[in-house]
Amino acid sequence: MDAISLLKSHRSIRKFTDEPVADEMVEDIMSSAFCAATSSNLQGATVIRVRHLETRAAIAEVAGGQTYVETAGAFFVWCADLHRSSVACEIDGGEFHEGVTEHFVIATVDCAIAAQNAVVAAESLGLGICYIGGIRNDPARITELLELPDQVFPLFGMCFGWPDQDPPVKPRLPLSVTLKEERYDESADREGIAAYDETMRQYYLDRTGGKLDRAWSADMAALLGKESRPHMKAYLEGQGFNRR
Repeated sequence: MDAISLLKSHRSIRKFTDEPVADEMVEDIMSSAFCAATSSNLQGATVIRVRHLETRAAIAEVAGGQTYVETAGAFFVWCADLHRSSVACEIDGGEFHEGVTEHFVIATVDCAIAAQNAVVAAESLGLGICYIGGIRNDPARITELLELPDQVFPLFGMCFGWPDQDPPVKPRLPLSVTLKEERYDESADREGIAAYDETMRQYYLDRTGGKLDRAWSADMAALLGKESRPHMKAYLEGQGFNRR
């Protein structure tokens, strides 16, 4: 499959076979991940592979009972990491300034870019993946389980495995809404969103056999119409991030 077709065929997989993911394959995927672009060569991502079933069960519980955390062939936690670069500052005899928001941003972006490289590599080999943002339901618990030091925080989990389902590709917003020319022109956005709402309504109806009738706008109202994970600010500050 060519790269563009591969990218356009992405689906989240939540049901996996019992076949394991070979260590050699994981190494190839992660080597590809860490070849991703990185701001100022920070390389601000660390990945922890979790093999112990007890730990995976605890993470699945934090994530809201997402059982595929336990059943996937391989599971990883992706961390934004400034701890390693703080050690480098010490080695060089320099001073590490903690709590800088811009440093938090570049470590987080580095981690996300590397993770998406891993996704593309994994899917090119026939594996299915699923991001697990639910680990941020209790990042302090994840920090405890994985013994994360200061200046490291768990951004998301990721399941790898051999797919045991074939879900349809979820439609995305039209480019007329998300791709702008020269400036942020939203004159046609409401029309584009309305059309996308109907596309998503039909997608949900087809996928659930008529049981779910919901539009994207309703999803956004549910997501953004309330406070979400209010503990994150205090947690990040406690890990040494985002103080200034």
